Amino acid sequence: MSLFVKKSISQLLADAAESEKTLKRTLTASSLIALGVGAIIGAGLFVRTAAAAAQHAGPSVTIGFIIASIGCALAGLCYAELSSSIPIAGSAYTYSYATMGELVAWIIGWDLILEYAVGAATVGIAWSEYLNNLLVEVIHVSPIPYEWCHSPFQQSLDGTQHGVINLPALFIVSVLTLLLIKGTQESALVNGIIVIVKVSIVILIIVIGWQFINPVNHTPYIPEATTYTDHQGITYDYGGIMGILGAAGVVFFAFIGFDAVSTTAQEAINPKRDMPIGILGSLVICTILYVLFSHVLTGVATVEDFRTTGREASVAFAINKYMIGYAWLAQYVTVAILFGFSSVILVMLLGQSRVFYAMSADGLMPKMFSDLHPKFKTPYKANLLILVLVGLFAAFIPGDIVGDMTSIGTLFAFMLVCAAVIILRRTNPELPRQFKTPWVPFVPILGILVCGAMIFGLGWINWLRLIVWLAIGFVIYFGYSKKHSLLQKGILVDPKDPPAPKIEE
Repeated sequence: MSLFVKKSISQLLADAAESEKTLKRTLTASSLIALGVGAIIGAGLFVRTAAAAAQHAGPSVTIGFIIASIGCALAGLCYAELSSSIPIAGSAYTYSYATMGELVAWIIGWDLILEYAVGAATVGIAWSEYLNNLLVEVIHVSPIPYEWCHSPFQQSLDGTQHGVINLPALFIVSVLTLLLIKGTQESALVNGIIVIVKVSIVILIIVIGWQFINPVNHTPYIPEATTYTDHQGITYDYGGIMGILGAAGVVFFAFIGFDAVSTTAQEAINPKRDMPIGILGSLVICTILYVLFSHVLTGVATVEDFRTTGREASVAFAINKYMIGYAWLAQYVTVAILFGFSSVILVMLLGQSRVFYAMSADGLMPKMFSDLHPKFKTPYKANLLILVLVGLFAAFIPGDIVGDMTSIGTLFAFMLVCAAVIILRRTNPELPRQFKTPWVPFVPILGILVCGAMIFGLGWINWLRLIVWLAIGFVIYFGYSKKHSLLQKGILVDPKDPPAPKIEE
């Protein structure tokens, strides 16, 4: 059978029907927005902002956030249409299966594994950094020794210490995986509480920090194009257009919150109404906070701070050094960020397990990954496998590397989602759509171009990493998945693909 055989829309909607074997529908529009905000506001704001400023753009990292948000808005409009039309677990994987065929669906599904697994590891590593800051600045005890909270590929600024394993990152990933196995509803409740605390902290820093902005730190706002080499010997494009595009690519991964929201479509109480609200609502809230926050942070501290002693736990560092009289805020921020990062990891692990669930249900992954826990009705076996994968990344790979890998994986996924909207409009124009992307094909095409520009800005090393990851995926697909695909076996094929029945509200 063809490598581009498509899963019928009617079959997808049938899969979403309620039955004793389906995932429990427990999520409302408000809990979806909380999940989105929980994923978006996290390492991209509290860690990757400083990294992007130090390595790529200086104060113009703010422009990088704006570019990233434009790409997100364009892709978000496409996600909103697809998730409200095809309310089934799997996100971009499911959408591409229905529009571009099985091989493309496998590529994007394999890419989503990279996106979520490595993204969760990135935030786990950031959580480890702020845990050390908590121990030193808040509890006033000795920090965890360098070798036990850093990758074996990292060394200290003075070159005298080398990492062995990042144990705190491994710990937090393990705890949150167990919480997800307990149940989505309970996870969303915990996340909702964390989001309230996290958003209040962001607003507090913006309001208080504004008065400490030093105009010198914003001059010139766009540095002259040059290169920067860090203490590990890695060289980056700094300043100019390439610096801004590089910064946009670096911070982009923090915007995958609405992507994670779309993977929970099968668990939304009213997906056709709630999914667009959750996706676009979380994106609007977070974009405003991102731009304001990055402007304040780069105005308070210098680029040199973020390259040296303020490289880790950068927000707490900037407050302690420059915002005189607000040491209490630095302590509060450290505690809040630890909880905030936890919510980001939670959402990413949730999205990852649901992608595995969808791929396993189609036969592209072993059946065990779509087995639900008899009591909690969660894909617990998929959760445990993700724990191993994410744990390895978090424990042994540096944060900068996994962060950029997440960004390029996310951008690639968004480009395919934009293409899927154009294709689905032509192949299934009669499909009921609760939300329609405006100005098709202009908006999807522009989304592909903006995301492509950010991939270009991430540089050839990250292109190579993505190619290697996809090559591994092809080996698995042709070695296992194609042989076990339910579509390839003819089990789910519906050649006529009749118009999908309207789902009752």
